[in-house]
Amino acid sequence: MLDTRFDELMEFPASFPFKVVGDASDTLQDRVLAVVQALAPGDYAPSTKASSKGTYYSVTIRVTVTSKEQIEKLYTQLAELEGVKRVL
Repeated sequence: MLDTRFDELMEFPASFPFKVVGDASDTLQDRVLAVVQALAPGDYAPSTKASSKGTYYSVTIRVTVTSKEQIEKLYTQLAELEGVKRVL
């Protein structure tokens, strides 16, 4: 488990941005959304941008989070997605 201090720095519920950077894939946004919906169901509108060379995509999504543990689970599960390089 991650050892973060989100609970000391934030009040919940909160809108929290996640940026997932991964290999260019038409399914990356859908896979990110599936993880988010499983852990924090809601109505989300992620945006996807391609890198300058088109090698990578970044998916940005604002998630309504309710706890430090939920943020940590989201970071962990998003990072485990195939092709994901970074979760910011």
